[in-house]
Amino acid sequence: MKTWLITGCSSGIGKGIAKAVLKSGDQAVVTARNKDKVKDIVDQYPDTALAVSLDVCSKESIQNAVKEANEKFGTIDVLVNNAGYGYRSAVEEGEIEAVNTLFQTNLFGPIELIKEVLPAMRSQKSGAILNVTSIAAARSAVGSGYYASSKAALELLTNGLMKELAPLGIKAIVVQPGAFRTRFYDEESLQGTTSTIGDYESTVGKSRPGHFENKHQQAGDPDKAGEIIVEVVNGDEYPEILTLGKDAVTAVKSTLEAKIAELDKWAEVSAKADYE
Repeated sequence: MKTWLITGCSSGIGKGIAKAVLKSGDQAVVTARNKDKVKDIVDQYPDTALAVSLDVCSKESIQNAVKEANEKFGTIDVLVNNAGYGYRSAVEEGEIEAVNTLFQTNLFGPIELIKEVLPAMRSQKSGAILNVTSIAAARSAVGSGYYASSKAALELLTNGLMKELAPLGIKAIVVQPGAFRTRFYDEESLQGTTSTIGDYESTVGKSRPGHFENKHQQAGDPDKAGEIIVEVVNGDEYPEILTLGKDAVTAVKSTLEAKIAELDKWAEVSAKADYE
């Protein structure tokens, strides 16, 4: 029986993971900024679930969450860094305080959690760390430069982390979802700049919060994502990047193919940079 600590469980993929973990018979520390929002999950599994309030922007909150988890279950075998949100802005429009908070949530908070759980994982010579990113990490879009860069940074951090941890018996994986039927695009969830510049309205404008309706018709099912993640973690083979959703596979594949084509096109020019 494994113990999972999952961030951002009040809705979406985080909630789907928590439900799948508990259904499988494993134990779960189910977290949200307000633990009352995960009460519905925990009430179904009083013996194997623990609700904990966790603000990933607060080191003290992170330490308290890990302490509560260890007091209840004795160990953390799987950490899932899922909490995060989007921010829409042209690069020039980005407000530094808002961008700092975005990176604190999407990147630096997960790093603090990783550092908090790793000593025990190293001691037991086992464990898994799952960092949930986005297909935005593979290719950014207009207005998503800050969000995409926060997720791309988490992916590359995980790539280095998995190589560092492999000799220690610990796994690190990127989970890279496409469009899922979550609250990500809801007006109260998706953030954006308040300092807009008119020249960007024709490009960035249509992607701003409140400028489109989230009809919740995305193909991705958060509950199925949770089931897949549990199956992979409990399996024998771990991918470096687990891309979720047909749309995600198509988007990432076409992006990589375009990058290879461009690399080939400029290969001779690139070679000129070397000493004769």
